[in-house]
Amino acid sequence: MALTKVTRSGITDNSVNAAKIEDGTIVDADITPGTITNAKLAGSIANAKLANSSITINGAAVALGGSVSAGSIAWQSVITSNTTMVAGRGYFVNTTSGAISMTLPAGGTAGDTIAIKDYAGTFATNRLTILRNSHNIQGVANDSAVSTNRASIVLVYIDATKGWLFTNESNVADLQNIQHVAATGGTITTTGDFKMHAFTGDGNFVVSNAGNPAGSNKVDYLVVAGGGGAHGDAGGGGGGGGFRLSNEYGLPGPTMSPLANPTGLTVAQQTYPVTVGAGSTHPGQATPSVFSTITSAGGGSTNTSGGSGGGARANGPAQGATGNDPPVSPPQGNNGGTNAHPVYSGAAGGGGAGAAGSNNPSTAGGPGGVGSYVSTTFAVSGGTPGPVGSTKYYSGGGGGAYDGTPGPAGTGGTGGGGNANGGGAGVNGTANTGGGAGGGKGGTPNASTGGKGIVILRYKFQN
Repeated sequence: MALTKVTRSGITDNSVNAAKIEDGTIVDADITPGTITNAKLAGSIANAKLANSSITINGAAVALGGSVSAGSIAWQSVITSNTTMVAGRGYFVNTTSGAISMTLPAGGTAGDTIAIKDYAGTFATNRLTILRNSHNIQGVANDSAVSTNRASIVLVYIDATKGWLFTNESNVADLQNIQHVAATGGTITTTGDFKMHAFTGDGNFVVSNAGNPAGSNKVDYLVVAGGGGAHGDAGGGGGGGGFRLSNEYGLPGPTMSPLANPTGLTVAQQTYPVTVGAGSTHPGQATPSVFSTITSAGGGSTNTSGGSGGGARANGPAQGATGNDPPVSPPQGNNGGTNAHPVYSGAAGGGGAGAAGSNNPSTAGGPGGVGSYVSTTFAVSGGTPGPVGSTKYYSGGGGGAYDGTPGPAGTGGTGGGGNANGGGAGVNGTANTGGGAGGGKGGTPNASTGGKGIVILRYKFQN
């Protein structure tokens, strides 16, 4: 038979307790609204006595009487060093003293949340790197970099496919996956975080990954052309090959050449032909060396313009030949020396990348101009790197001959320039330095040849 509804007046205070109620026997329809108050109940009703014993928060069931954090972030004290993050926490990251890496948790559950804030507004100077810890970020298996001042981001884990997604990006210019240049070609050496490709002959620099600014997308270059030859009859020294250099990433060790351009070349995923210029004999100009948009002009032979100009011949035209021809900035070379004493039998030195060729003294040949230098990882000749901290010169000018008897001939400039000869053939410029040839004495058979050039490319391949 149906249970007659119980009214408030029919229940004595505290007379109803859980033991007197069979599970599921009372439903809403059996209770007149407002008839049962706390005073009518002895103790409490267990969750099991209720039709709904849990509530749902953020899509997950939570038992009555349980506890849960409903989407709040527990912010931590300021971070100043590399840290592994924990889901549910927020991090103020201070990169004032240097770049910091924050590693994502090893595991991930859908809904896990992490927040990051640039504490000091220094991410653009010292960037934050988010290490993926085997997860995808934005669906890609790469780390991410944050390099915008005052950036704020929130990451939420969703699944193994997408991994951690950025759900909030405030004052963030570009959250990029870190990628670096990858390439083949030439003789490859590795020093720290950098790779270097040395070309002592023609070849191809094949870029398979162009990278991005978060990792690397530029290549530093050293492009040295062939050195100029020298006349065999009281010849002025050959000019050094054109010298062009960039210093995008900076180099450790000794001071970099003042001729260095501070900006490297942005590369694309393609094949770049590399031309390494040959040295010339007299007359004429040596062969240029070329990489991408960078062309270094061949050195000029005696009385010939070029990357560096050839020195003036004894008893010939008085003016040394023009260097940095065609003109570029920073300059790729210097002028050859002038025949300042045309009544004497001395020839002038060829120009070098670091200095002009010397004018002929009254009773001697003029020395060649010094080349320019690079340090440490660019210190390469013949594809072999020099010791760490070493310095190497390139594109020195050749020494001028002396046609009198007796009389000293000019010495070659540091950087591969050949010595002149007071009694026979001049000395060739050193191979793969772009050094100019030293002048000879006695006629055409004693002409000498400038040194072959070199091309070296350098880029960052990892952080």
